[in-house]
Amino acid sequence: QVQLVESGGGLVQAGGSLRLSCAASGSIFSGNVMGWYRQAPGKQREAVALITSGGGTAYADSVKGRFTISRDNAKNTVYLQMNSLKPEDTADYYCNIQQQSLSYWGQGTQVTVSS
Repeated sequence: QVQLVESGGGLVQAGGSLRLSCAASGSIFSGNVMGWYRQAPGKQREAVALITSGGGTAYADSVKGRFTISRDNAKNTVYLQMNSLKPEDTADYYCNIQQQSLSYWGQGTQVTVSS
């Protein structure tokens, strides 16, 4: 099985920055996609950023130019650098890994952006 543990969430003022980390452990295969998703109350969970083992990335339009996803394959860790944060970025952020047609989720970390 796979376990994901997120960290780095918290309270930040609008315009500020925050970096989320997610460490994966267990049966991690070399070929996979890791990503960050977020969910605000009353809204569907949405993909924020994805990154492949090879380093290819994809971003939601709402965060392009502000967020950067990266990973350290040796540590099976994925990061989300969030800059120029807006109140609408407030949500629970979840780490995800997709491999072998299965998805695994972390417990989530809360990000609150104040005005």
